[in-house]
Amino acid sequence: MSSEEFEKLHEIYGSLYEELKLIPERAARCHGEERKRLVRNFDERQGEAEEALQEMEQELRTAPSSFRNTMSTKLRLYRRDLGKLQRDMKNSDLGFGSPSMSVEGSNHGIYSSQNQHSTHVQSQRALLLQGTDSLNSASQSIERSQRIAAESEQIGTEIIEELGGQREQLDRARDRLVNTGENLSRSRKILRSMSRRLMTNKLLLAVIILMELAILGAVIYLKFFRK
Repeated sequence: MSSEEFEKLHEIYGSLYEELKLIPERAARCHGEERKRLVRNFDERQGEAEEALQEMEQELRTAPSSFRNTMSTKLRLYRRDLGKLQRDMKNSDLGFGSPSMSVEGSNHGIYSSQNQHSTHVQSQRALLLQGTDSLNSASQSIERSQRIAAESEQIGTEIIEELGGQREQLDRARDRLVNTGENLSRSRKILRSMSRRLMTNKLLLAVIILMELAILGAVIYLKFFRK
């Protein structure tokens, strides 16, 4: 929606309303042709004001919801004020003029009643449009909430599945750690056994070497020193 266009229409209506609200009081003090001229002038300005309000309603249909709610309230107030001016103008017609003036006043009263009915219908239509817009906004909000809930449920399901997979991985890792610990225990036992065997072999080798040295010494002694 063009905010400049709406403000322009708002200014046009304000100017017309300022002009209209002076006419009933002036018409109450006038007679004859001057009074007829004021009545025609009021009808013309009132029609222009109605057109301005209708154009403002059309501009308002494409406005954001926050701006639309505020300006819909203002439009209802404008129509109420315009209806009050029509009633004031109708009341100023009572008790004035000749029979022809009475007929003209009667016709003008009928016209004012029709305008009041039109104003009421326009106001009801504005309320209906506002209610429809509010319902559409609520429906869109519900759809967004449902979509977000479905997405959240899907994300939650994926997270649960991922956590289940991670739990299985942790269980397998724990089993591997247990097996690794058992293997390390067996390896330590084997290493200790090998270490004991190595020490035993070293001792046996040392004993054999000592025995060989003793035998060699005995042979040398018997061969060279004993005669």
